[in-house]
Amino acid sequence: MRIHFTAMQKLRSLGQRCRQEWRDFKLILYSVFYNELNNYSTIIDASFEPLYWFVDNFTRYLGPLFVVLVVCLTTSVVVIFYICLLPEKYYMSLGWTIYHLIFGHWLLVNIVFHYFMGAFTDPGQPPESIPESVSICKKCIAPKPPRAHHCSICNKCVLKMDHHCPWLNNCVGHYNHRYFFMFCFYMFLGSLYVTVSAYPLFKIHFYSGMEPAFHPALYPLNLAHTTLMSVQAEPNPPSVEKKPTEEDQSEWKEEYADRLLHYFIIYEFMLCSGVAVALAALTSWHARLISLGQTSIEVHINSKEKSRMKRKGLVFRNPYNFGCIRNWKKFLGLTHGRTFFRHVILPSAHCPENNGLQWETSSYKIDSGGLLLI
Repeated sequence: MRIHFTAMQKLRSLGQRCRQEWRDFKLILYSVFYNELNNYSTIIDASFEPLYWFVDNFTRYLGPLFVVLVVCLTTSVVVIFYICLLPEKYYMSLGWTIYHLIFGHWLLVNIVFHYFMGAFTDPGQPPESIPESVSICKKCIAPKPPRAHHCSICNKCVLKMDHHCPWLNNCVGHYNHRYFFMFCFYMFLGSLYVTVSAYPLFKIHFYSGMEPAFHPALYPLNLAHTTLMSVQAEPNPPSVEKKPTEEDQSEWKEEYADRLLHYFIIYEFMLCSGVAVALAALTSWHARLISLGQTSIEVHINSKEKSRMKRKGLVFRNPYNFGCIRNWKKFLGLTHGRTFFRHVILPSAHCPENNGLQWETSSYKIDSGGLLLI
């Protein structure tokens, strides 16, 4: 009985010690990783820190590669359109050929112009002395004007910063935001235009002139069926080898050219359709932000501010939102007698209406002398 009582006492003591060690471990864990300011947003931000580190350290080196990629892909689409698609339109009618030449070149000029301006226009940087500041940049240790934010990739503060675009290898800010959006819009129109123009030829080459055996969504089954049918249709090779004649070489060259044409048409349609879908989502997102008078950074700041004021029973109002129509006029710079056709439909290098240091809001506006009028 004495031995049994001692063993039970030791087990209870060991259990109590393990429970105490577990409580101490949880206390240390909470003291390191938890405080009253923690929430799910903080946890998510912390989990994305490796991604932020990668972006900060490698995006500046990947930017030039992305620019070369955009130029090469766009050039390949234009060349294939000239070589493969435009001749087919010419055989349809002269009127359609003239239409495609005018409309296609209008899109191409706008795409090239806005991409070049978006990539090589300085988005704007605050000077040493500014008329109005809302905070101090912790990295630049300098006053920061309204709507300006620090870009960790460019390592500088950017006026009315929207985001850093690796495809432009440049920040999207006050002086090139319009170029960026117009490039996305015209590139979407161009991709959609090429996709619609290439679809009839793509349908023929994709199914090799045969009706699909399965639903078009079941691409692997259709591809396997088409390949099997083409293999069965090929004649058996001759049993005795013979020296190819000039006629045979000519046939082989024609077959090789037809095969290249086949791959080019499929490549053109697949690339442009994918880009059109991606740019439709991106352009719609930025169009919505412009309609609300916000940037990609401000939408998150305003969302947090809206939640904070809602808890206090107040209603948050974006001070830079003047209504959809007026927001678009300000963004496109359609002031001082500028017209939609000359400065939007046609390429235009006009500057925004202000200097990016002072901003008119719903509570005050800036007069011609730079004074704030309540």
